[in-house]
Amino acid sequence: MSVMSGCLNKLAMHKSKRNYKITPTEFSFGTSFHVEVWDDYGNYCGVYEDNVLDASKFILKYWQESEENQRHKESLSRAILNCIELDKKSGILTGNRDGLD
Repeated sequence: MSVMSGCLNKLAMHKSKRNYKITPTEFSFGTSFHVEVWDDYGNYCGVYEDNVLDASKFILKYWQESEENQRHKESLSRAILNCIELDKKSGILTGNRDGLD
């Protein structure tokens, strides 16, 4: 099996959720381009860019950073869960969801 076919097989097994949409939008100051982009993990981001070239650059950059962004998101989720667990152990959390009683 060649290196190239091995890479293609990995891509075929990984069902990517990447997608994008660029929509020209008229404003009082002119046309902007609404960029909607989804990464490999299904995370969404929406921005406005001044032209199609900048919109395309944003999409490619977002995709290039998707793995690092996902690691940060998972790390933050673990930290929040750990804080909740510490709050439970210390008795800070009560019957109310927000713990403000």
